[in-house]
Amino acid sequence: MTLPRTRIVTDTGYTLHAKCKSAIFGFFDDVDFELRADQEIIAVRSASRLGYSDFGVNRRRNEAARSIFTERTRRS
Repeated sequence: MTLPRTRIVTDTGYTLHAKCKSAIFGFFDDVDFELRADQEIIAVRSASRLGYSDFGVNRRRNEAARSIFTERTRRS
């Protein structure tokens, strides 16, 4: 499972920055993940570049990413 219309821009091994293109208008959003191994968490930041509302797209994307991380962790 992958996130549609998402391209990884940078990956340091502990941080990951991606650009996500919206399906309808083609706007770009930024998504950042930071592995905090000592706390056993992955911090997530997701933000729209334009506009005041994204109609919940960033939240749904974050939940999809959480599901992917959880699924892969369980398989390991």
